[in-house]
Amino acid sequence: MTSVLDLAPVVPVVVVDDVADAVPLARALVAGGLPAIEVTLRTPVALEAIRAIAAEVPDAVVGAGTVISARSVTDSVTAGARFLVSPGWTDTLLDAMRTSGVPFLPGVSTTSEVVALLERGVTEMKFFPAEAAGGTAYLKALSGPLPQARFCPTGGISLASAGTYLALGNVGCVGGSWMLPADAIAAKDWDRVEKLAREAASLR
Repeated sequence: MTSVLDLAPVVPVVVVDDVADAVPLARALVAGGLPAIEVTLRTPVALEAIRAIAAEVPDAVVGAGTVISARSVTDSVTAGARFLVSPGWTDTLLDAMRTSGVPFLPGVSTTSEVVALLERGVTEMKFFPAEAAGGTAYLKALSGPLPQARFCPTGGISLASAGTYLALGNVGCVGGSWMLPADAIAAKDWDRVEKLAREAASLR
């Protein structure tokens, strides 16, 4: 697989509460031009949702987010996750992600964390929580001393701010959930989700 950072300008960050929503939601996102879908492990049905999307939406590149333990790495890959995203990292978690056989984005929010990953040969990372941790100004400042690091900023990013992030040379894509408004999900308005996804996909 090509780098997760290069699949689309936006990676939807999806919280699935009802597993019946997983497949139509994924189909709407893919139809809108966002094939990389991060399903966060924040609900009891998250792994089942990953399994359903992997089995029924072949054009989706489904991944697991909020991966915070070696067990969640194993469970996610077994369910069909094709990439892993963590909000932060430890040596134990990093080792598990390295041996998983799929691409991964460990989370960072400080320069020291970035340098520590670069020492370990990891150059692609999630920058989280993006807005709270310094936003575009922080990432721009990192590009000088650490040009080899590339990021997927996530956390507090909206349609209005995404373009500013994507204009940075060290940003490959952004993560966000604005194309998944709660009222649209509740109403199962997949046409609206597809329209918002298309809007996001056109950012670059």
